[in-house]
Amino acid sequence: MSTLRLEHDAGKAVGVFADNSLLCRYVYVSAEEPKESPRPYFHPLNSLAGDTLTNFRPNDHPWHHGLSFTLTHVSGINFWGGPTCRREDGYQLRDDHGEQRHTAWTECSAGGSRATLAHALEWRTPAEKIFQEEREIAIAADSSAGTWSLRWKARLRNVTGRELSLGNPHSFGGLPGSHYTGLQFRGARELLDDHLDPTIRIVAEGGLEGDKAVHGASARWMEWHGQLDETLHRVVLRFENNPGPLHWFVRRGYPLAAFPLQFDQDLKIAPRATLEVDHTLTFTAA
Repeated sequence: MSTLRLEHDAGKAVGVFADNSLLCRYVYVSAEEPKESPRPYFHPLNSLAGDTLTNFRPNDHPWHHGLSFTLTHVSGINFWGGPTCRREDGYQLRDDHGEQRHTAWTECSAGGSRATLAHALEWRTPAEKIFQEEREIAIAADSSAGTWSLRWKARLRNVTGRELSLGNPHSFGGLPGSHYTGLQFRGARELLDDHLDPTIRIVAEGGLEGDKAVHGASARWMEWHGQLDETLHRVVLRFENNPGPLHWFVRRGYPLAAFPLQFDQDLKIAPRATLEVDHTLTFTAA
């Protein structure tokens, strides 16, 4: 079994180590520019074999930040980053970005094969606080099985005093199929490059296989069976929505998985109401 420990970059980030190898780095105070909707993120996020599985600020979408939790559209505020899609004029870079600010740790600990990163955050614009969030990330590693997992739980409370509308480029922007929002994982570019190898694939609950079958489908879990360059190590990445099925967003050419909180209809959040998420990601050296 791996022994987990933490190393702190004071006021900025915490690294989680399995024995002497970096498992992941959680940057809780982002230095990225406003148009990328600054937010906490994991990068690098590695397998137990040491391969980096995430991509940070890729050239095609610089606002994709490793593994991070976002909301695409909150009553006119873009917490995803980059351009905003609207029905009247499509994608445009606008002055509408929000950010997530770390306010306090509630737990930051490691012991044995487990670690917990729990903190409070504010989702806000320069003028207003939108959500107050309580986030807990539980990490567990099993070196004998070559596997580690990350459970991401969050509870967001609407503190504006008015109803909020959560949308995505499908429901709000009128762009069918572009329903990304929520927790997003941007993978290393080579992960799903199949080079005619049928074992490199995307599958999901219910016997679904292939990105076209899985994208938009309702399922509780999805898996990526991939391979890394240089080491040629194979990995399995499993994405699970613990409360039940959701409509997955997945891209293979630029590897992206998102856990959408809503699909083809905007989601209304009443004043003082809460929004909760509970997801588990498992990374296995196959």
